[in-house]
Amino acid sequence: MNAFLLLAAADDFLQDPSSSSLTLNPDARALNLLPQESSTAIKEPLGIVYSENSTQSTETEKARRTRQLNEESNGINSNDNRSNPIIRQVTHEHKKSEKLKVSLLTEPKQERQSGEKKPAKAKRIQPDVVADARVRQMKDQLIRARVYLSLSATRTNAHFIRELRVRMKEVQKALGDATKDSDLHKNAFDKLRAMEQTLAKGKQIQDDCTAVVKKLRAIIHSTEEQLIVHKKQTLFLTHLTAKTVPKGLHCLPLRLSADYHSLNSSAQQFLNEEKLQDPKLFHYALFSDNVLATAVVVNSTVSNAKDSSKHVFHIVTDRLNYAAMRMWFLANPPGNATMEVQNVEEFTWLNASYSPVLQQLASRKMIDYYFKSHHGELDPNLKFRNPKYLSIMNHLRFYLPEIFPKLNKVVFLDDDIVVQKDLSGLWALDMKGKVNGAVETCGESFHRFDRYLNFSNPLIAKNFDPHACGWAYGMNVFDLEEWKKQNITGIYHRWQNLNEERELWKLGTLPPGLITFYKRVFPLEKSWHVLGLGYNPNVKEKEIERAAVIHYNGNLKPWLEIGIAKFRGYWSRFVDYDQAYMRECNMNP
Repeated sequence: MNAFLLLAAADDFLQDPSSSSLTLNPDARALNLLPQESSTAIKEPLGIVYSENSTQSTETEKARRTRQLNEESNGINSNDNRSNPIIRQVTHEHKKSEKLKVSLLTEPKQERQSGEKKPAKAKRIQPDVVADARVRQMKDQLIRARVYLSLSATRTNAHFIRELRVRMKEVQKALGDATKDSDLHKNAFDKLRAMEQTLAKGKQIQDDCTAVVKKLRAIIHSTEEQLIVHKKQTLFLTHLTAKTVPKGLHCLPLRLSADYHSLNSSAQQFLNEEKLQDPKLFHYALFSDNVLATAVVVNSTVSNAKDSSKHVFHIVTDRLNYAAMRMWFLANPPGNATMEVQNVEEFTWLNASYSPVLQQLASRKMIDYYFKSHHGELDPNLKFRNPKYLSIMNHLRFYLPEIFPKLNKVVFLDDDIVVQKDLSGLWALDMKGKVNGAVETCGESFHRFDRYLNFSNPLIAKNFDPHACGWAYGMNVFDLEEWKKQNITGIYHRWQNLNEERELWKLGTLPPGLITFYKRVFPLEKSWHVLGLGYNPNVKEKEIERAAVIHYNGNLKPWLEIGIAKFRGYWSRFVDYDQAYMRECNMNP
């Protein structure tokens, strides 16, 4: 309040003379009698500050006031001025007012001076423009309209209902598939305004807010249920799409197989077969029934190899794709690398009496689990219903010493990976007695043991740590000498027998892999193997560029239309779309 009064005083006396020019008689006792005066005697405040630019009339007024003060102060002792606290207070207020006035007079000058040198730039506050504001408004109108259609008060008004239905059709037509305001037709605003007027009529007819709130809650509940259903359908269709074979990939093995069987026996053989059992070379194990995916793995590995003549690829496939796989690499030899293609059904040692998993895969329970219809039922572990788990191809990784009895070390590669750097350094690793060299995935919660194993089972809880760090299949170094010493295959068979009823884990190869190689994994540097390109669109580009191997694990494979577009280029650059078989099957990037 005091500050406000001082400011008001400053404004009132802006034109008064400056106090700097005020001179008093030395004998004068100014202001000593001021507290004794009546309110009518004080015509102007005493805390006056005068302007520096005084005029002649101002000087005259100053002299008159000085004489008046001198006359009123005659006969008063000057010591009273010091002893009277009221006078001291008035004088103090006078000084404060003086300082305030000076500041009020000088600040505008400083602003004008600075303003002349540097003109002030007006800051424009740009309001946030919502690109789809009108689209949202129209969608909201449709929701409100549906509410009015279902309310009893408005339903009985035939004229209003008829008008509302017409407006809804107009808005729906104007809205179309627009996602932002720029997509709307020019007359969309007119339709929006007309609908708003109709809705205003509905509000007048139905003024009971309780009924509207109940209806909106019902709509929200219904929408949430529909969302859950659609999510389930999306999940099912995604898994279904991942299981299907595109037309081009179906055509390719058919043409390759036909040409392979037209060759004479000598033309069906690969070169450099003497290198297949040489432990000094770099050997890769690749188990797949996808010709094109296998070709990308081999091409990318050879393209980045320092010396491709030292690299040997051992491919195992099924009977259906055996001829096609051989024909592809006969027609497209990968540089100086050595190739071998085997048929899994020719492994006579791999039978149900030796492998418990083969016995389980052929059981009626397992077949029913995959092929029996489940009406109105959605398995929460839908991914485990993929028929690939019925194939022994998926379990060959647990029989590497039997498949390659003369080799000491093998690098296992999945068919959904791309090699970006030379991998020969993997054979020089000292794995310190471990069997499996792999990239650990502790940063990913779904690669902890408790996400794959049933720790409610005492057998699992007793033998394993639920928070143990998992690791990734896809690019693994296996020391086959240590494998044999530690009887890894026997450990695998034991746990498979214990899991006959699928009480320890669901299907797949990672859970038994985590168990079989528990405390037998040598952790590799993460840049050797980067995962997630088949399900995670947020994998960083720097990680991809730095990786020796990138892995499209997940359902969104790069050869499928549902694959993540921005990651497909890393895979497709190793596909020769000008190759004759690719053109014949109309396969394009």
